[in-house]
Amino acid sequence: MDIWEALYLKAKEQYHPEELTPFIQAHHVVCALESENGEIYTGFCIESCCGVMDLCAERTAALNMYLQSGQTAVKRLIVFRDRPPFGQGSGMPCGACREFFLQLNLKNRDMEIMTDYEKRETVTLGSLMPDWWGMYRYQV
Repeated sequence: MDIWEALYLKAKEQYHPEELTPFIQAHHVVCALESENGEIYTGFCIESCCGVMDLCAERTAALNMYLQSGQTAVKRLIVFRDRPPFGQGSGMPCGACREFFLQLNLKNRDMEIMTDYEKRETVTLGSLMPDWWGMYRYQV
């Protein structure tokens, strides 16, 4: 089993969409990440009818990592709904999550993000960020 399969299987455990209240749903997007020291942390999306209170699966996984270990650097990340990333933009973190990871630790610009599970295609977070973000001004 490679690390991507391990991440996929851990995240898949979190996938069980449910309506918590008429206003909040959870577990319909899931994530697993590998921290800098090789540990795996998971998270799931929590969405409300008011988008400003949403919390993406990627950020809950990162917060779990930080709360449980104090770590902030991520090596690899996989995120999906009912099936693993399959290309065509699936599995891509939203802009808020991208910026959060860079603000959490500039090393995260080298984090690999799974874009096609079957082909094992990935991109780095840094390649997704616009040049104007200015992350390369800062040294890690």
